[in-house]
Amino acid sequence: MYPIDFFFRAAKLYPDNIALQSSGLTLTYRQLSSHVNAFAAAMQAVDPEPQSRVAICAANSVQHAAAILAVLAAGKVWVPLNARSTQSEIARILDTIEPTIVITDAKGSELVGSCSATWLRLDQAGDDRDLHVDQLLTRYAGQLPAANEAGEEGVQAIKFTGGTTGLPKGVMQPYRAWTAGIINQVSGWQITSDDCFVVTAPVTHGTSTYILPLLAEGAKLLFLDKTDPASVIRAFREEGGTMSFMPPTLIYMVMAEPGVSPADFPKLRNLIYGGAPMPTEKVDQLRAFFGDVVGTTYGQTEAPQIVTMMRPSGFKDPRNSGSVGRCTWLSDVGIMSPDGRLLPDGSLGEVVVRGHLVMKGYWRLPEKTAETIVDGWLHTGDVGLIDDRGYLFLKDRIRDVIITGGFNIYPTDVENVLSQHPAVYECAVFGVPDEKWGEAVHAAVQLQVGVVCDEDSLKAHIKQLLGSVHTPKKIHFLDQLPRSSVGKVLKTAIREAISKS
Repeated sequence: MYPIDFFFRAAKLYPDNIALQSSGLTLTYRQLSSHVNAFAAAMQAVDPEPQSRVAICAANSVQHAAAILAVLAAGKVWVPLNARSTQSEIARILDTIEPTIVITDAKGSELVGSCSATWLRLDQAGDDRDLHVDQLLTRYAGQLPAANEAGEEGVQAIKFTGGTTGLPKGVMQPYRAWTAGIINQVSGWQITSDDCFVVTAPVTHGTSTYILPLLAEGAKLLFLDKTDPASVIRAFREEGGTMSFMPPTLIYMVMAEPGVSPADFPKLRNLIYGGAPMPTEKVDQLRAFFGDVVGTTYGQTEAPQIVTMMRPSGFKDPRNSGSVGRCTWLSDVGIMSPDGRLLPDGSLGEVVVRGHLVMKGYWRLPEKTAETIVDGWLHTGDVGLIDDRGYLFLKDRIRDVIITGGFNIYPTDVENVLSQHPAVYECAVFGVPDEKWGEAVHAAVQLQVGVVCDEDSLKAHIKQLLGSVHTPKKIHFLDQLPRSSVGKVLKTAIREAISKS
């Protein structure tokens, strides 16, 4: 059984349920199943080679989600290209991956530029109308794609991680990893056919891991024309949204929207944050506003999304404050020392993962794969500990640990305390080279709108709760913290900006 088969089974059980919906297009499970089969058959006609790569660069849309499903049904390898990325970065990925088919919309085509692959268009623009998806769907209506024979170790997707400098790394995610993710998402979030998932984050990233679990149970994915706070709130209030996966930044903006109240989310039962860490103080604020609906997961592109899970009920226990939950089915999580020893409960070390979720390796980078997967354990590069109940608590990326005057400072510890100050909207803590200390602790702060606060007040707040070693030598006030295309705060960009000031 392949991941796409979960959807086809649901299409037989829930043919008249809405599967994908936007303001301009609605597809039932019956319609989507026919769409996916025809599109998959068309792709196999364009390129009959099994496991060839198909890149998709498009904005969030019903058509985009349907195209992803068709790639899976065709037995090909999906390569997502972030439509919020840059033309140069996308060119680097295309040169590395050598896709045979590229699927774009108007936004994506501008980014992809020149590429020798066959281009398919999700919209009606472009020169060759024979390669528009609508025409292909008509031509191949009623046809079924040839069966996939790749096996569970076959590659379902190649997702790129890093790559802003040096060689981009293409993470080969096998079918077994996707199947394990589906099982854990369905079970963990207790997904049913009554669920309506409000799509707010790019389907090229973390949101993609929710598509098949939702479609496996006959649920609906709701795509928004815009993902500004007002539109998100309206989707929950008027369309009956029950679930969503959001970056912390968007959740903060939704809560800050004028006039918003818990009554705007009448059916919400799973608000899952991810893509960036969230200070414990912010988690408490979310739960106070939204109620017992907040959950989170921990994973990486190399072990996608759901290595651990914290259900909303888990946050009721104060001992779990700051945790990302416990290990999910079909995976193992451990804490390892630098010399490769698994450490006992409560010990700080590198988080390592093994099991079904672990990637097959990096695309055409065998040496990098061998460095990352050792004796079956994926080395995540994250520092954390597991308590005696099995709950994982993350500290930081190994490379982000600040060593100042011989002391190890974990930025998240400082960020958690700094976020408790009422004047602070969001913050980032990082190390800066220093002749005396080796590294000095610095912080960048974005204040609440209309609030005034000085550096000494924030330093005193941190010193009182953590002591002088953790207190930043310098606090920088920024109007906006720089972010990546998926909403993560970019500490490298902050360092660069500070060094130039």
